[in-house]
Amino acid sequence: MIFKEFQQVALAKDIPENNLRRGDLATIVEIHPANGGEVGYSIEIFNALGETIAVTTVPESALEELTANEILHVRSLTG
Repeated sequence: MIFKEFQQVALAKDIPENNLRRGDLATIVEIHPANGGEVGYSIEIFNALGETIAVTTVPESALEELTANEILHVRSLTG
């Protein structure tokens, strides 16, 4: 298990059903231990004002750790 509860992470892939893109930030809110497969994570995604815009569950491979050499940016949800 790489990630911890309440850790901020980046999406490693698009999640089109939630209008989320690779690189969007998420917070891990729950860890689902592997049951013969990959560890899963419930994640919460916020807009720039801190309002929840999505909560979904993804496999560990859909997430990336944040690093010190990355810069955060803002994108519009409508476009």
